[in-house]
Amino acid sequence: MRWLIVAPVSVGLGLLFSYWHVPAAWILAAILSSGAMALSTGRELPVNPGVFRFGRGIIGMLAALPLVGVPLGVLGGYLLPGLFVAVVTLAIGVGGGLLLAAKERAVSPETGILSMLAGGASIMPVLAKELGADYRFVALGQYLRLLAVSVSLPLVTTFFSTPAEHTAPDEPPVVWFMVVAIVLIAYFGDAVGRLIRLPVPSVLGPLAITVAVALLLPEDLSLLPPELFRILAFLTIGWMCGGTLSFPALRAFARQLPATVTFIVVVIGACALTAVPLTWWLDITYFEAYLATSPGALETVLALSSEGGAGPVVVAVQMIRLMAVLAIAGWLPQVIRLLTRGR
Repeated sequence: MRWLIVAPVSVGLGLLFSYWHVPAAWILAAILSSGAMALSTGRELPVNPGVFRFGRGIIGMLAALPLVGVPLGVLGGYLLPGLFVAVVTLAIGVGGGLLLAAKERAVSPETGILSMLAGGASIMPVLAKELGADYRFVALGQYLRLLAVSVSLPLVTTFFSTPAEHTAPDEPPVVWFMVVAIVLIAYFGDAVGRLIRLPVPSVLGPLAITVAVALLLPEDLSLLPPELFRILAFLTIGWMCGGTLSFPALRAFARQLPATVTFIVVVIGACALTAVPLTWWLDITYFEAYLATSPGALETVLALSSEGGAGPVVVAVQMIRLMAVLAIAGWLPQVIRLLTRGR
């Protein structure tokens, strides 16, 4: 019965936020609507397991598609700069997460790190749920960073000179049999991931299958999920996070707000400084380097990159860092044991 209220309210808020160009509009709409229902009734609002399985599969596919769009030769050429950016960003995220966990006993190392890893904001709550972390805290922290980066990017980059004007290419049409393939990959990718023993198979399973299949497809076919599927996936992530909100959870997040905001400022500043040596290393404009090192908000980064005529360095470096972030997040328990060994 509660879903008869939450679902249409989520859609209405999502449309409104999209019209206002609010970052992560559909995720935020779902968090607000399901969170309001959970808080007002005092009971959690669980998401249907089948719907959630499909939604997180779509999230995995969306994370894979930018990797397919960059030729391996291009990725290889930017491997060292990309790893440099990844190491800086990951060091800040992992270090900040461990400091937060040490400061606040209610926050586990997994929760602290996943809430502060830059990149893949829509994936982190799913990974948090799989790894037993507090995905509510992770979602709120990730959204706050995403909001700060998304709002600041268009404002800051207006002061930089751009390489050229460029028009983004049209998306290829999605045909019916590709829609069937997308549904199968999203829903059954989890099972395949478990079969081949991938870490966090619910996300990395669909991701790996999407990369493998997309590399074999002709150029006129695409595994890009239809808009309706993407909206449902984002709503699912928001419902998962908002539906389990409680007043104690919100109070716990509020206590950590100063530390979270400080981290966001530090990571944005560090990435901006990291962009400086990239301009010399790769002989690119600071506009391109700044976008390449931006800590998240990939959709905004790609839109500004296309509009400003940036070269492939932006996508390549972002994708190399995304792969590093996913690798760290997927093996997070082992990473934490390694870092805390001997303490």
